[in-house]
Amino acid sequence: MALFKKRTAGKPGEWFYCLEHHKVEEGPECPAKDRFGPYPSRQEAEHAMATAREKNLEWENDPRWHDSAARGDDD
Repeated sequence: MALFKKRTAGKPGEWFYCLEHHKVEEGPECPAKDRFGPYPSRQEAEHAMATAREKNLEWENDPRWHDSAARGDDD
């Protein structure tokens, strides 16, 4: 019998998207390193990958993200 149980953080009513199993879970079930979330609804968790793609595109195209020294700009 183990003295300490390994538990995942989270609570019922929070939704997560598992990157390893490619599924939505409530609770969570999988370790934090393998999931996105928490999301307030199942529908938002189902769209986690699309949301991540959109945010990545926004960040890649954000002029504040790029190093101004590499462009030769002075701030």
